[in-house]
Amino acid sequence: MTDQQKIESLRTELREHNHNYYVLNSPKISDYDFDMMLKELQALEEKHPEFSDSSSPTLRVGG
Repeated sequence: MTDQQKIESLRTELREHNHNYYVLNSPKISDYDFDMMLKELQALEEKHPEFSDSSSPTLRVGG
């Protein structure tokens, strides 16, 4: 998997987990696991600013 594919995959997963947590009140992963996924995405986005996306979960605050 390329870094670009990993970025897209993490964004998709994190959006789904945000929805489960904030909208459905039914988290599927722990806060720790979510935070680790978010940190991985942040690191990849910093490494590859050419793949920036204004709707990335890394740019959201709260729900």
